[in-house]
Amino acid sequence: MSQLHIVFDNPVIPTNTGNAIRTAAVTGASLHLIEPLGFNFDDKHLKRAGLDYHDLADVQIHKDFDACMEALPGARVFAFTTHTDKWFTEVDYQDGDVLLFGTEPTGLPDEHVNHPRITEQVRIPMVPARRSMNLSNSASTAVFEAWRQLGFKGAV
Repeated sequence: MSQLHIVFDNPVIPTNTGNAIRTAAVTGASLHLIEPLGFNFDDKHLKRAGLDYHDLADVQIHKDFDACMEALPGARVFAFTTHTDKWFTEVDYQDGDVLLFGTEPTGLPDEHVNHPRITEQVRIPMVPARRSMNLSNSASTAVFEAWRQLGFKGAV
């Protein structure tokens, strides 16, 4: 099965993380959450969004950005941001790739977008004058494109 990694850097909205847990479970991706989190795992919205998928998803929590990067040695890391012209569909994804997303209100901080581990900055195209897509929708869009390129390995 393919092993893609979704990383949420300091997520604050529990339903987005719950939805990402569900996406990770159905695609076989791993979900990595970088602290601090804006909620706890007992949050009713997180549980409702993730439904019964929590036990089916690989979810890892990291104390900070560097700890997360250390847990993914050698992996290519694609930082999703609105501050680049390269579309995420222009990447030839590989097993082990990391799809990195920032916190809901502000996106990725500059020090993470420009971190030495970042392979490339990419964006999801949108019509003009829109700030951004919902975090869980962005992650789902990206992981399904990467998984499609990998031939939906492991799917039935």
